[in-house]
Amino acid sequence: MGSLFRHAPRLTISACGTAFYAAMVGKYWFEKLARMPVDVDVASELRYRNPVYAEGGLCLYVSQSGETADTLAAMRDAKAAGQKVAAIVNVPESSIAREADVVWPTYAGPEIGVASTKAYTCQLAVLASLAIAAARARGEISAMEEQRLCGLLLETPRHMVSLLAQESKIESLGQEIAKAQDVLYLGRGVHFPTALEGALKLKEISYIHAEGYAAGEMKHGPIALIDRNVPVVVIAPHDELFDKTVSNMQEVMARGGKVVLISDRRGLDEAADRTWATIEVPEADAFIAPMLYALPIQLLAYHTAVAKGTDVDQPRNLAKSVTVE
Repeated sequence: MGSLFRHAPRLTISACGTAFYAAMVGKYWFEKLARMPVDVDVASELRYRNPVYAEGGLCLYVSQSGETADTLAAMRDAKAAGQKVAAIVNVPESSIAREADVVWPTYAGPEIGVASTKAYTCQLAVLASLAIAAARARGEISAMEEQRLCGLLLETPRHMVSLLAQESKIESLGQEIAKAQDVLYLGRGVHFPTALEGALKLKEISYIHAEGYAAGEMKHGPIALIDRNVPVVVIAPHDELFDKTVSNMQEVMARGGKVVLISDRRGLDEAADRTWATIEVPEADAFIAPMLYALPIQLLAYHTAVAKGTDVDQPRNLAKSVTVE
């Protein structure tokens, strides 16, 4: 595995939908840990913009089904351009898996609902593992640091179990969110993709209009949407970006926005005053935080949809595998 990353001058990651947001998180991990140049593109755009690939470059495609038409076509284009192509898929017999040079299965098991949930967290787990391997292969981390990071991944299920114990609180909040017509999600850094994922889940299964934004972008236009009828979900673990995210959150509250703060105990103790609601996430290393913060936003979308009476597993107009352009 390490040889794939050791000499690759650039990594291009491409996917669609929820898998694209996982890819965005992967970009942060690869750049931070492995110091590897990374491009991330929506597959339906990548294949039509005539990209300039680096000689000897590596392309990675993420798909639950392994049959996503745009992702498969983008992979074929990259392969024709002389790129090494790898795939993260949940279905090992799929077209993408068969045509990739290297395949990393997620082993998420069958996911019956159209909106990907466990597939998303499994894709994150694979991307995190690959980022560690790339960092070690490129000499950016020591064997001791590799061991530490792998240990953090092994801790993730324990933290998830702790988080799931709060489901009844999230269910009550979902009943309130169900009354809204618009919901905004904010996050910074590696949690910007988490905000996008939260908004997508809410749109998909509850049919409430929702948007995810990088927290620092709120004042560049979207803040005009804020009033007392718009819940704003702020994803803000107590990390190095916490103070900046809280500053954006306070701008929202100053304009009457109803803030749902998702943070750990330290974050809630420092910033939960005057928020409309809170969800506590177990304190954990920032490296595994994207996997943990995915759970409350998925549960919130689920319970909001249940409160509205929509079909959570089979939302209108959607298919589990998008096999057409």
